[in-house]
Amino acid sequence: MTQLDAALASRFAATALGHVTREYPNHIMHVLTGPQDALTPREMHPIFFGSFDWHSCVHGWWTLFTLYRLYPDMPEAAAIRALADDLFTAEKAADEAAYLSRPESRGFERPYGWAWLLMLAAELARHHTEEGRRWSATLAPLATIFAERFKAFLPLADYPVRVGTHYNTAFALRLTLDYADVFDPELAAACRAAAARWHEGDRDCQAWEPSQDEFLSPTLMEAALMRRALPPADFAAWFHAFLPRLSDGQPATLLSPARVSDRTDGKIAHLDGLNLSRAWCWREILDGLPDADERRAVMAQAAEVHLDAALPHVTGDYMGEHWLASFALLALMDGAPVPSS
Repeated sequence: MTQLDAALASRFAATALGHVTREYPNHIMHVLTGPQDALTPREMHPIFFGSFDWHSCVHGWWTLFTLYRLYPDMPEAAAIRALADDLFTAEKAADEAAYLSRPESRGFERPYGWAWLLMLAAELARHHTEEGRRWSATLAPLATIFAERFKAFLPLADYPVRVGTHYNTAFALRLTLDYADVFDPELAAACRAAAARWHEGDRDCQAWEPSQDEFLSPTLMEAALMRRALPPADFAAWFHAFLPRLSDGQPATLLSPARVSDRTDGKIAHLDGLNLSRAWCWREILDGLPDADERRAVMAQAAEVHLDAALPHVTGDYMGEHWLASFALLALMDGAPVPSS
């Protein structure tokens, strides 16, 4: 099974350091109410101004902090520490919060960026050094804002969003539970209630995927959410009904990596992310099933072939490398050895 190791961690960290402060090119999600709102990315977001867009910068920092915790002696550690000290300050976090307080920012980055910010907060809470506690405290007000936004939004969300892009609600709730299960029981309950409302009755999924610019599998992302949202026995029964023909290799599309025809095209490059996120989902689903489940070999093989297809392409072109390391890290975390500190 492919695992995260020190060399791969260093490669991912170097890549993320190369883009979290790269302000341009930049895709801005911003509502202008007048000429006074025509601002640069750094003026709007003094912490998360790089990486082509706000959410990619957030999960670029999740990548950096995760690797810094796992490999504190990596060659990039000093640069990560210095950059975090420069950017994760109370003043800059207050400016990020001020942007969110604009009425026009109510739907800013919903739900993908919301979930990644909470995932970042959950990661920083695992850092028990003095510096880690400082960075975590700096980010905490932003995490509170997005947690409260989720709690206000989920009761209004009568339907899931099943597309394989940023609007996918299963992905957002799966990430959010990493934060909510530790820090916000009310939010955790709201996530599980929404997951049940949206997906508990789903049966015999036909898996009409991939689409041309997906980086998430609507099918497997839903299953990964339900694996986290349900007790193990309930999940095993739900999953059997959801993909009842998996032991026969069906739906076959879920077992074969997507082809990526042009990695310089930002949308087509999404398909490398699809392959990585499928590998992550397959590994997550495996963790939720009994050891004797006959489908485990099929899923383990699917995870490995998807990783093999995508890992060589995490770096190489900016349209992919400004975000793909985060998805590679998600896929590899279950197999990561715990380095000695």
